[in-house]
Amino acid sequence: MIEFKEVSLSFDNNPILKEINLTLSESRIGIIGCNGGGKSSMIRLINALLLPTSGEVWVDDLLTKKNKKQVRQQVGFVFQNPDNQIVMPTVAEDFAFGLKNQGMDKSTRFATTELILKRYGLWEFRDHPAYLLSGGQKQLLAIAGVIAMQPKYIIFDEPTTLLDLRNKRLIEKTIQTLEQSAIVVSHDLQFLAHFDRIIVLDEGQVKYDGKPKEALAFYEALMT
Repeated sequence: MIEFKEVSLSFDNNPILKEINLTLSESRIGIIGCNGGGKSSMIRLINALLLPTSGEVWVDDLLTKKNKKQVRQQVGFVFQNPDNQIVMPTVAEDFAFGLKNQGMDKSTRFATTELILKRYGLWEFRDHPAYLLSGGQKQLLAIAGVIAMQPKYIIFDEPTTLLDLRNKRLIEKTIQTLEQSAIVVSHDLQFLAHFDRIIVLDEGQVKYDGKPKEALAFYEALMT
């Protein structure tokens, strides 16, 4: 369970989030809102990429501001642009990078790499330069790398924005079938319609929090 307790966030005295109180426990949670409404800042608070100006963010029994390393082990993060997460030359090396840093032995690392890359259709590209993958394949590689670290939660920041329709649907299907709980920032209302819960953020505040049908109707009215 993830909790926001009276959370506010400011940069240079400019308020970004204002007194957010939320308890997040559903399997699939979507976050929508206008650009600049605080969505990306909110999800970065969950895995301690940002820390609140006031209030507390808890991931299970971990207070983020005191347990950054442990929180990041529990909360995986997939960025909008997968190029930001590619750090090694080849697909296999990039996937195994986090496992190596965790101290996993070579044979187990190879077996894990083969297992998960095959699951996501990337094994045949294992020796290819990672930067030459398609947009959808890069995003799959980013997701696979996060999954390999075995987090309890995975956060996605607009994961399909830069993709064509085919790759967009591929990533959406991948997210829907994850074993982990997922929190997704997206402007794709059709995708979010199948989630358990939708949070509408605007001007740094929660304007609506509920089931997809009602939340999406509220959001569409807010935008008109």
